[in-house]
Amino acid sequence: MEIHKRLQQKLAERAAQDNLRQLKTTTGLTDFCSNDYLGLARSEKLRAHIQATEQQYSHLPLGATGSRLLSGNHILFEELEKTIAKYHHGEAALLYNSGYAANVGLLSALPQRGDTVFYDEASHASMKDGLRLSFAKSYSFRHNNLQDLEQKLKLAKGQVYVVVESVYSMEGDKAPLQGLAQLCKTANAALIVDEAHAVGLYGDKGEGLTVALGLESQVFAQVITYGKAMGAHGAAVVGPQVLRDFLINYSRAFIYTTGLPTHALVALKCAYSLLPELDKERQQVKMLSSQLSEQLNKINGIRCTPSESVILSVFVEEGGTAKLKALASFLQAEKFDVRPVLSPTVPKGQERLRVILHAYNTLQEIDGLVKAIAKGI
Repeated sequence: MEIHKRLQQKLAERAAQDNLRQLKTTTGLTDFCSNDYLGLARSEKLRAHIQATEQQYSHLPLGATGSRLLSGNHILFEELEKTIAKYHHGEAALLYNSGYAANVGLLSALPQRGDTVFYDEASHASMKDGLRLSFAKSYSFRHNNLQDLEQKLKLAKGQVYVVVESVYSMEGDKAPLQGLAQLCKTANAALIVDEAHAVGLYGDKGEGLTVALGLESQVFAQVITYGKAMGAHGAAVVGPQVLRDFLINYSRAFIYTTGLPTHALVALKCAYSLLPELDKERQQVKMLSSQLSEQLNKINGIRCTPSESVILSVFVEEGGTAKLKALASFLQAEKFDVRPVLSPTVPKGQERLRVILHAYNTLQEIDGLVKAIAKGI
């Protein structure tokens, strides 16, 4: 069929660019790849807590039975959303099935025709996809550049929104949230912050960077994602009660999907109960990130981003994508799970290794990784 040829041609184009994606599994490697920052996804304590707590909700269906607006809603949803809102210093919360669904559901519904949205150019694909589905006009601004945003704000019409991540998933750097909040106040703009890579790691109890900086009253909506440091699944939008009510009525990604199963909700409830206890893990992973960044920047031929978070980007100065992929393969052969990030996930010319630190990594593992990179480069 003609469609087969078309699809094969598109795949051949990507293969020719040396960035064809393929699924793979790995076993027995030291983890410098996953988003399990605090180790909750592998925590036996969390597993036992989930198993015990599930008994309390054995009267609920094991799986979801439909959209929450039909048969899928129950008391555990309502209880958990109240817990989430309180934890992140918001008035109300609404659960979605993933971080992607939350961003698409929020940003496709909230900005209306005649409104204007400004988003950081490094924002996650889910945020950009949500804006593509919106009828509002949207403009990107240069990454973490307040001056560029200030200039772009002159284009604003209607209700204005500014959309950022608190910690960026590729660079691992933090958004200048205080400056953004001030700009938004001046421009009467609503600030939306995706906390996916900050929840669990910042704040006295891991509430996220917005709460850690005391900006919750100046942020209109926080997107809280659970597939990273929380070791679970799903996401929530936290904001005013009127936003929750609006999304229930207008967010297609919420309305037209089956609700999360009971097990996923119990896992979230249990993860939240453990999160305040993990200050030692929060300090450990940040120390490891600082150590690794410092050591990698001593190696000739590579450049490592500063340790603003637990995500480090490692750039190869010569050899391009081929050298980068070869280095990643060498590291995996040396039993270190490090992956290359290629275009179009990042702009062409900005390909890198993405190294992620976890509370269960050790200084010995970091030393081994540094030695392997120095050898493989």
